[in-house]
Order: sequence, then C-alpha cells, then structure tokens
Amino acid sequence: MTAVEPVRLLLADDEHLIRGALAALLSLEDDLTVVAEAATGPEALAMARAHKPDVAVLDLQMPGADGVKVATSLRTELPGCKVLIVTSHGRPGHLKRALEAGVRGFVPKTVSAQRLAELIRTVHAGNRYVDPELAADAIAAGESPLTAREAEVLELAADGAPVAEIAERAALSQGTVRNYLSSAVSKLGAENRHAAVRLARERGWV
Repeated sequence: MTAVEPVRLLLADDEHLIRGALAALLSLEDDLTVVAEAATGPEALAMARAHKPDVAVLDLQMPGADGVKVATSLRTELPGCKVLIVTSHGRPGHLKRALEAGVRGFVPKTVSAQRLAELIRTVHAGNRYVDPELAADAIAAGESPLTAREAEVLELAADGAPVAEIAERAALSQGTVRNYLSSAVSKLGAENRHAAVRLARERGWV
C-alpha cells in the first residue's frame, strides 16, 4: 500500500511565539508537515513560491500585506494552494474580502491546534469552513456602503495624511480626494474623516 504524502503547510504569523507553538503542535500530526514559516505578507508570498505548500495558514493582520492580499496573489500564482485565515480581528468586512479572494477557511485564533488540524484537512480536501459566529456577524453587519475608491482613499487617510499626500499616493486630484472623503464620511454618518476611518475599520470595510 502506497504511503500518503503529508499535507505541506506554510504558516504565516508575525507573532513568533504563536507561530512557533503552532508549528510544533501541527508537526505532531502524522499527515501534516510544516515546510515553511513567515512573519510578514511579502515573506509569506516568497516562501509560498519557494516551497509550493498545499495549504497556507495565514494570519489576517501581518506587516507588509494582510492575509487577504496574500491570498489574492496566491490564487493567481499558486492556484493549487488552499488558504486558511486565522484572525483575532474577525470583523465582518474582512470575511467578505477573504471569500472574494478565494480563501477556503476563516477561523478565530481561539481554536485549538487539534481543531485547526481538522480544518486544514477540510480545506485541503477542497471544502470550505467559516466560523459560524464570524459568519453571523458578517450577515448582521450587511454590505459596505463605500465604493472601492472611497474605501481606498479612506484607508490612505487613516494615518492622518494631508489631502495633497493622499492625492499623490492615489494618483487623484486633491478635489477628487476631498469629494471621496466627504462622500465616505456622509455614508458612514461620521463627524469627520477620522471618525469615518474608525467606523470603517471596526466593521472591516477598510
């Protein structure tokens, strides 16, 4: 009887202690093997290209590029690699973006290593798993009222950048940036753009 090849895993999380503990626990499973680890979005992509894992377990929030952006790139470059996102920030908009990026699993960091191993097998088999609580929150929050451009400009405004700088980074005129910011603030019912950024982030819309 031919031995079944273990599922090859990439683990990406910027918290070294969590990533190391997870790698050690998952390596105890006979049918799983950790072939690469990463601490940032760009590093995760580089490791995926080098090692071609079967499943990438990605933290949602990582320096350089978040888990959803990494998943979007992997979908194009390594379509055979399934992606499972773990998060401590399960905001509704994040789930929608993740599903649009082809992510097969979306779970909170509170799951046990044993449960995570089961879910890795689930997505590797071609199935999808979304944590029921995160799914319920996403349904309750509804769709983002922001257009893609409004969300982009609001995100660029998040660090308090002046309109001129946002315009340069977004390749837009300053007047257009002001219009997008004003529209976003109005749609979110916020007092100003700083409050709009906070509201949009709480709901995972930026």
